[in-house]
This record gives sequence, C-alpha cells and structure tokens, in this order.
Amino acid sequence: MHTNQTYIIYWVPSDYTVDSSYTSTINQFFADVAQDSGKMSNVYYSDTQYYDGSGYVSYSSGVGGSYMDTNAFPANGCSDRYTSVCLSDAQIQQEIGNVIAAQGWEPGPSALFFMVTARGVGSCYDSSNCAFTQYCAYHSSFGSGSTATLYANIPYANTVPSACDAGQHPNGDDADATINLISHEHNEAITDPLGNAWFDRLGQEDGDKCAWNFGTPLGSTTGGAYNQVVNGHYYYLQQEWSNRSAGCVLTGT
Repeated sequence: MHTNQTYIIYWVPSDYTVDSSYTSTINQFFADVAQDSGKMSNVYYSDTQYYDGSGYVSYSSGVGGSYMDTNAFPANGCSDRYTSVCLSDAQIQQEIGNVIAAQGWEPGPSALFFMVTARGVGSCYDSSNCAFTQYCAYHSSFGSGSTATLYANIPYANTVPSACDAGQHPNGDDADATINLISHEHNEAITDPLGNAWFDRLGQEDGDKCAWNFGTPLGSTTGGAYNQVVNGHYYYLQQEWSNRSAGCVLTGT
C-alpha cells in the first residue's frame, strides 16, 4: 500500500461494552499516525523501505472515517475456547461489506477497514485458527483486483489479557492493548496487503517477526510504560522488522 486511508468499524451491539475511552483513544491513535505521516519517529516509518514494481511505500496515512455499528451479532458462526459469541471470518467480511455500503465508503488498494469488536467477542479465521488461542488479530482481503476489500479483524485484547495484552496502558484504558494489535496489523497490511508481497521464508510478515518485542521504553505514565510518542501522545507498540537494519526497530529504518 503506497499510501493508506483507514476506516474503523466498532461492532458493539447495545448489550455489549468497551472501556470508557476505548473508541476515542483508538480514534486518536489513527489520527496521530496520520498527523505524523512522513516522520521517522515511530514504527510506521520502517515500512518505507519496502516496495513493489510501482515504487516504495510512503509513510502517508489518512483517516477516512469511523462508525459505531450497533447491529446485533448473528448466530455463532464458529466456536472458540474463551467466548460464548464467535464470529466467523465470513460473518466479519459480510458486516464490513454492509457498513461500507451504508456509509458510502470505497474499497480499493489504498483503503484499509478495521473491524474492532466488543469485549467478550471471539472469532475464528477458519476451523483451526481462533482468537486468543492462535491469534490476537489478523488482516486479510476479500474480492479481487482493484476493488478488493482490505481489512483487519481486531478483537478486544483484554478479553484474554494473558494472551493479547502486553500489560502497559499509558493511556489508562483497555484501548492501549488493542492499539498494539492494530499497529501490528496496520503495518503488515501496508507491506503485504494481499499476502503476496513482503514476508520471510516461514511466512512471517514484518509485524510477526517482531511480535511482543517492544524495545526500550521512553518513559511511563500512571498506567504504564510507553515507547512511542506519536503526535504528542503516548503508546506502547511492538517493534517492526527492518531488512535495512536486519532487526526490529521502533523508529527510522
């Protein structure tokens, strides 16, 4: 993705909950990443070393919009180890498509849609890969060609903190744990949107190669450590893989 425009869907029916500042903190993060486009001071700049036949990735991110989706969840499309509500990948794709149509958003090679689900909601990519056991989040696509829909499924990390929460909450909200998952999938989608771009011989993308590797903190708040300052706000994000540095980085390439 040479540039990227993000769209955030919060699927939170009326009888489900998120932490008090969950959506506002996540929206702030996306806005901060966009505001700091082009700067070398956070993990997103590492993506600029990757390229395809049309040229290099630019650290150029924007926010297309966000939407609170209060539609009821469908009947379980799967079963997982931890939750009583389980969404299949097909159900997630269907709801993303529904919201895109209702909001008049446009899929395409520079658009990335994040499905952020409520506390206590599970999902399975397939019969062998489920949230909080095999993954904390994932990115994928549906459709084909120039109108393919690029998306990421982002479960509520603190549903199972031992699996998906790094333990540092510099903003004092459960959103901090989920934002780390968002950053992981966002960077991977930028460098490998369709699963045929940048990955290693084991199939690991730039986020996978540095998962749960946070480097050295810059400081701390009452909620915990932070290792990134993005547009003046504090976050605790995993590092991303750099071919140029032959290792994991928090800034630059």
